Amino acid sequence: MMFSVAPAAPAAGAARIIGVSLGHRTLAEADHWIGGLTPPPVLACTHLVAEPFPHVAISLLTALPFESTPELEPAASAAATGQNGRAVRFPGVERLTGELTVSEILQRSSISRVEVLGSGVADPATVVETGDFVRPQFRGGELVLVTTPAAGGRLIPFERRDPTPCCADH
Repeated sequence: MMFSVAPAAPAAGAARIIGVSLGHRTLAEADHWIGGLTPPPVLACTHLVAEPFPHVAISLLTALPFESTPELEPAASAAATGQNGRAVRFPGVERLTGELTVSEILQRSSISRVEVLGSGVADPATVVETGDFVRPQFRGGELVLVTTPAAGGRLIPFERRDPTPCCADH
């Protein structure tokens, strides 16, 4: 169930966190919607919600107001007040392309930490092959990029643009 919702008239004042729930069924649908926003929000995160049906709600740091359909307003509120999410837009995201060291990622963006799944904080000199797709986790007010080991002592982001489906070889 998709809804076509245009932003309401710009509100006077500073950017604030708002929640939007439009019934996106997949992360890719929500990412696409976020990518089409003009002007782009300072921060945009996706949140998996279960009510009133499983879908992806969105939180935005923006000065623009957006409306959700009335039945999805609880999901929008949950996204706006959530302490965890998956960041799609954040300061510096456009500079995280190609191969970068952990140190470069931290310098070029608002990501505060790079972790290796199950191993803790990554070494600042380690190279991360971004695949031009970086989706850090928003945890309690900070962005954390979770990575996994790759060939040659490098790292790759845990979330990939085109992941291999579970049990693909069966």
